[in-house]
Amino acid sequence: MSAAALAADQAQPPTLREEAGIGGAASALVVVTGAWTLPMLAGRFADLEAEVESAARNTRTWDLHGISSLDGAGAVLLWRGWSHRRPMQLRLRAEHEAIFTALAAAPVRPPPRRERTDGLPVTRALLRAAEHGLDATRLAGQLAIDGAGWLRHPGRFAWRETSANVYRAGSLALPITALVGFLVGVTLSYLTSRQLKAYGADVFIVNILGIGVWRELGPMLAAILIAGRSGSAMTAQLGVMRVTQELDALSVMGISHTARLVLPKVLALALAMPLVTVWTCLVMLAGGMLAARAELGIDPLQFLRALPGSVPASNLALGLGKSVGFGALIAFVACHFGLRVKPDTESLAAGTTASVVSSITAVIMLDALVAVLFSDVGF
Repeated sequence: MSAAALAADQAQPPTLREEAGIGGAASALVVVTGAWTLPMLAGRFADLEAEVESAARNTRTWDLHGISSLDGAGAVLLWRGWSHRRPMQLRLRAEHEAIFTALAAAPVRPPPRRERTDGLPVTRALLRAAEHGLDATRLAGQLAIDGAGWLRHPGRFAWRETSANVYRAGSLALPITALVGFLVGVTLSYLTSRQLKAYGADVFIVNILGIGVWRELGPMLAAILIAGRSGSAMTAQLGVMRVTQELDALSVMGISHTARLVLPKVLALALAMPLVTVWTCLVMLAGGMLAARAELGIDPLQFLRALPGSVPASNLALGLGKSVGFGALIAFVACHFGLRVKPDTESLAAGTTASVVSSITAVIMLDALVAVLFSDVGF
């Protein structure tokens, strides 16, 4: 075939032709011809998808040999018209088999839910909470499946993405956590010192600061700062990928969202949070030590010598253990809201706000649960 004839063939508009079965009762075959590419489909997406859906309801055999050229847009249009599954009998060229195989392997994203406007506000809130619970359960299950696959094939895991998230969520957060931690340590030590001085119990400032910082304040403060800084960034990143249709492109290529984007973020923040927590606790104790020196006249060396004996090691283990759970929970909630963002900027802003609020609330609830379960540990 000459170049001119080939160009003319590829310029034919996309068409469907149904061939009737015996007696003309129903179509026995659908023949697809023309160029199913983005330029040729422009302005006809809705009409062609409706035609494909109508033909797919009555026909099990499709012949795609007449397609002169096919790209991702055309393949996705046919795939959606087929209700995200291959017809019973599909005839197509060998070079087109790979793209439909990738579409069959891609996870099916449920259609967007319509917001209910009927019913009482409490009912609507309960329905939204149930939707979030179902989506979170589905995401957790997919993470478990991807995690099991990673254990079987470690070479397939996104190690570079995990390392990059450790750097962005952990290393870059050290300055802000140090500043806030130092100021909180100074404030806590100053206010506590004034009360202890009134009762002549100056030495107990070391016990109060050590246990309070390592067990509760350090992990909690670091988690809240990371939720507002890194958690919101994760939600915004996934939301922008939804707006720019990058998530849809990953689905077309057969790449799992959870394996490529969510699991590395959860693992990275679970690894980074204990390190950020230790850094925050050290800076808080430094601020408290300086305030104790100024208010109570306690020498820094005396403070440091008394600290190991005043704080049982179980408090350190409990604080670091909580921080691992805080990090994984923050990343999970952030990715959950990021994947639920709709392709518009208003939904992106609302999702980011809801992500931060929900992350902080979840961290406080988890901290309260741990405090009740381990109330007899570390004292």
